[in-house]
Amino acid sequence: MRFVDIVLTALTQIRANKLRSFFTLLGIIVSVGFLVAVVAIIQGMNAYVKENIADNVVGTNTFQVRRMPARIGLFDDDDWRVVLRRPKITPEDAAVVRRALPEAVAISLTSGYPTPQADVDWADRTLGDVLIFGITPDYQVVQDYRFSSGEPLTELDVRERRFVCVVGAEVADKLFESVDPVGREIRIRGERFTIVGVIAKKGRILGQSFDGFVMMPFTTFESMYGRRQTTTISVKMPDASLVSDGMARAQEAMRIAHRLRPGDADNFAIETSEALVAFWKSLTSVLFSVVPAVVAIGIVVGGIVIMNIMLMSVRERTHEIGLRKSVGATRRDIRRQFLAESVILATLGGAAGSMAGWTLALLITVASPLPARVTAWSVALALGLGASVGVLFGVYPAARAARLDPVAALRAE
Repeated sequence: MRFVDIVLTALTQIRANKLRSFFTLLGIIVSVGFLVAVVAIIQGMNAYVKENIADNVVGTNTFQVRRMPARIGLFDDDDWRVVLRRPKITPEDAAVVRRALPEAVAISLTSGYPTPQADVDWADRTLGDVLIFGITPDYQVVQDYRFSSGEPLTELDVRERRFVCVVGAEVADKLFESVDPVGREIRIRGERFTIVGVIAKKGRILGQSFDGFVMMPFTTFESMYGRRQTTTISVKMPDASLVSDGMARAQEAMRIAHRLRPGDADNFAIETSEALVAFWKSLTSVLFSVVPAVVAIGIVVGGIVIMNIMLMSVRERTHEIGLRKSVGATRRDIRRQFLAESVILATLGGAAGSMAGWTLALLITVASPLPARVTAWSVALALGLGASVGVLFGVYPAARAARLDPVAALRAE
């Protein structure tokens, strides 16, 4: 019996029982659709974190010297207590790093956690819960900020503790609307600040705005809020290829400055945006460990349903099997016929599940800020799962059909 005839016969049987075939495959469709959708969301989030969030938080061609690493959430209680005993990062540490890396494009000091929020007032308008940052001027270079109007903060602003600031586009739009904010005075915690610049809009990422902030000179910030727990040194190198060497030299300079012995562990962290990406991937790996178990349960249930339906089909088509054998069909032909029907049925379920998962991922992308990327390997895995289920759970019904006695099968009603 030719392979083409086997496939056409299988498709004819599936088409003749469309409703039964659909409900037979429902378990596989749901399981495979869930797999494709979840993988698409996780892959999309991983790429999104790397391409958008990491660069917005850390910057391009940069690394940070921090008191606390970005992966802090994975520490146990003992490690957390060790981290809390680390010294705070100081302006003196920034000077040490600057001397060690004279070729760096920019080396900045930035206030960190806990980041204060405050009401910002102008005239009779108030904008609440605005993030307040203290920075040195190089931070504006590290983050590749572009100014829609005005100019950046300067070293003179930091040295003289001037009450000046730059604001994000969201603050400018909501507080001033059509009025140019540059040169206007705003009030923060009762202090008057003159706006010297407005940073161009960066937009929202996962629903989180990167434009709702006020940045003031680092020294002015500390006079108002005190030193933060996680003051951060950010270093921007001329090229990505120089980041690794720069990190090594900064680490050596910091160890000397902190008087650490050769066997002592670092009491600071040096990280790139890759650390943030790695931290995110460590979280999504938990999902990847749960998804296979959920999918496996659905696939097994779907496979059992396919096997039961194929056994029912064997009973219903006993007379047909006897007739085929009487005209020369071998056991191998019968076995191949029923196994082909099982595999094609399951593969169609995998394809339908892939389409359902793809559609669900697109709907989630449209209806929420979560990105999704359907990858070729997840679709191939879905189709492979469908075919393998057809083989695994179709062998027994096919073997049972092949073992039928042709005389007894012809007598069957």
